[in-house]
Amino acid sequence: MSLHSRRSLRPVLTAAALLLLAAAPAAPAAADPYETVTVDPTGTIGPDGTVTLSGTYRCLGSTGPVFVSSSVSQSEPTIRQGIGGTRAVCDGAEHRWENTGTPSAKSLRPGAADVEATIMELHPQGGLPLPRFHAAERQDVTLTQG
Repeated sequence: MSLHSRRSLRPVLTAAALLLLAAAPAAPAAADPYETVTVDPTGTIGPDGTVTLSGTYRCLGSTGPVFVSSSVSQSEPTIRQGIGGTRAVCDGAEHRWENTGTPSAKSLRPGAADVEATIMELHPQGGLPLPRFHAAERQDVTLTQG
């Protein structure tokens, strides 16, 4: 390749590198250490199969409605059962949450379980409410007969 050919490729390669940098996904924003959600180490299963999970949360600066949602998994990790949702207040203070729900087919039993809790805002953007996640936590818990 001649010197002239290499010089003519330089602007093309520079432009390609800039396009790749512009198209690369931005690094995710660092989580705010003041936005947290915890899961209590025990939950309950009522006689009718109703599951109650609880914990604490703290979040800041919302412009749309915010909820603490929770789900539980037991023997099959790819199958999660949603357990209610609680309206959250994002004022920077720590609050308690408690969600109750009855999973289908009474598939949960007392014993070890994996619980995930998430603080999610329905953030208005361009006229549509889009999910904005404030915090999430997974915790091994014990479900007890309640």
